[in-house]
Amino acid sequence: MHIEAFRNFCLAKKGTTESFPFDSKTLVFKAGGKIYALCNVHLFESANLKCDPEYALELRETYNAVKPGYHMNKKHWNTVSANKDLPDTLFYKLIDHSYDLIVKSPPKSQRALLAQDHN
Repeated sequence: MHIEAFRNFCLAKKGTTESFPFDSKTLVFKAGGKIYALCNVHLFESANLKCDPEYALELRETYNAVKPGYHMNKKHWNTVSANKDLPDTLFYKLIDHSYDLIVKSPPKSQRALLAQDHN
């Protein structure tokens, strides 16, 4: 997967915004004010994605490309390497999974907005 494909896929999700809140290289994608994906925009080798804890363990046991989230809560986040043993189709599903997790429980101030946008 390339950064352009990753970025376009994230930006196509309803209510998604992108920003650089931490530094000039960490691209962050949010919906409803909550982060669901982040990556190094200059050196796209991986992305951090939110994940159900049990599913995260299963993925880590199955794929070398999936590790506990770097600089994140390792129970709820995975670092997913691009272009390793994880098919791009599953990478896209993991982005969807991360997005769905945060859309299910947005901050109260964002619920109405995301409910209208989310299919």
